[in-house]
Amino acid sequence: MREQPRQLIVRQCREQDVAVLEHHVPTGRNRYHEARFHRQGEGFSTFLIAYLDDAPVGSGEVLWQGAKEPDVRDRFPDCPEINGLAVVAARQSQGIGTAIIAAAEQRALQRGQHRIGLGVDEHNERAAALYRRLGYRDTGCHYLDHYRYVDNHGAPHEVADPCRFLIKAIAAHASFTGLT
Repeated sequence: MREQPRQLIVRQCREQDVAVLEHHVPTGRNRYHEARFHRQGEGFSTFLIAYLDDAPVGSGEVLWQGAKEPDVRDRFPDCPEINGLAVVAARQSQGIGTAIIAAAEQRALQRGQHRIGLGVDEHNERAAALYRRLGYRDTGCHYLDHYRYVDNHGAPHEVADPCRFLIKAIAAHASFTGLT
């Protein structure tokens, strides 16, 4: 018996997706998916989810008002940022991150943007290599990505990861597939 090909779809998060995403990719007390959906509802971002068949396997958020970190936003005004890009570990290196990025780029073009940026951890060479393959270029902007989280015991943590900011010029003639 021949196996049915799997279908990858990237689309904007809907309210009913939040609980499904939290079930498959739990963020616990941090409620990251809920916060991203809330920002989308306020018009500040677009929260994208990748589904493989019926299961969420990745997500990312496009911040329309620029980079999350103020020093990056000041240096690159009017450049939307792909933030919080994540793919389930068991599904990495299967084109899912690439599909989420393509969907983000398409939406940026639809909004009249001609460039888009993202940050990459200084120590994540695997992700940096993917972004370079997709046409993102290092801007020379090094910064600290600040975020907070609450661990499973309820203890709060503040983190500042060293990152670099990459930008891609996007063109209207690029073609994208697998998007809804």
